[in-house]
Amino acid sequence: MSAQKGKDLLIRAGDGAGGFTAVAGLRARQLALNAETVDVTNADSAGRWRELLAGAGVRRAAISGAGVFRDQASDLRLRQLFFEGLIETFQVVVPAFGTIEGPFQITALEYRGDHAGEVTFEMSLDSAGALAFTALA
Repeated sequence: MSAQKGKDLLIRAGDGAGGFTAVAGLRARQLALNAETVDVTNADSAGRWRELLAGAGVRRAAISGAGVFRDQASDLRLRQLFFEGLIETFQVVVPAFGTIEGPFQITALEYRGDHAGEVTFEMSLDSAGALAFTALA
């Protein structure tokens, strides 16, 4: 696989009607996948090496992004989801890899405006259920 353009990593928010709206104005975006471990080390563990229980623990995903505030449908949707505390389906499209989709809740939505610059925003989302991965064909 060759190098990919960062701008091609897309984040899409569910529009409430079964479709998706791309989150507009993003300059930076990130998807982090994490899994907790369950330590089952005991007195009988070989050489006292740590042992982990396969398939156990909590898995989670976090999405974050930052960009330029633009008064578009995606901005309205993000504000609505945050202020109503809703959980919505989001998609993250990773170029030359696939799509990760599932329920997320917006945990932070920050706006910033410098005197001599544009209005920017940052958002953070945490997974709220099982995620699905669809590989590129």
